[in-house]
Amino acid sequence: MRSAIRVLAELTVTAGLILALLVAHLVWGTGDYTRRQQKSLSNELEQQWQATRSRLATSRDRQTTRSANPAPRAIGHAFAVIRVPRFGPSYRYAIVEGVTASDLRKGPGHYPGTAGPGEVGNMVISGHRTTYGAPFNRNGELSRGDQILIDTATTTYAYTVTGRTVVRPDAIQVTAPVPLHPDSRPRRRLLTLTTCHPKFSAAYRLIVFAELKATYPANGSL
Repeated sequence: MRSAIRVLAELTVTAGLILALLVAHLVWGTGDYTRRQQKSLSNELEQQWQATRSRLATSRDRQTTRSANPAPRAIGHAFAVIRVPRFGPSYRYAIVEGVTASDLRKGPGHYPGTAGPGEVGNMVISGHRTTYGAPFNRNGELSRGDQILIDTATTTYAYTVTGRTVVRPDAIQVTAPVPLHPDSRPRRRLLTLTTCHPKFSAAYRLIVFAELKATYPANGSL
């Protein structure tokens, strides 16, 4: 009997260690992967932005160049950076185009087909909350009036948080051009951030809504 209890105890301890190692991998191991991807994406984005700025600087008609339609965004590649002042000056992530599992392992992902930075409609960005760098780990702290900044090669778009809610995973209405009102015609320039809720669970989605309030010239560095 004592031998059986001892074996059971040893198995329990072993299972606990395996579970702890698994959690450590999910939280820290996957974070290392995302950090490497973010470094690569940031370097790629910096080269793209420098090329764009050089082209604008040599253009005879800069206004026409600036107002031209943006180049198509390539799935899996970065096109902008998200910053949240509330989270401190070191918080910045390159945003990739796409929201597949592979895309979101690299960082926050932009839903293809939704508005781009500064455009009329709803720009929707999704991100992990507890694994792969957990870029949206602190989204539950955002409240009305907080700023969310989206940087591109030429412009910083300053969105202001207008609200927050929790929905079921199948509530795709939050990605509509007018969030939660899919039949409405968009007139405002909106931003929606989505992530899992609660932490360490995918039972629901935490949604943060924001609206564009100002734009500024890019500061010249990533």
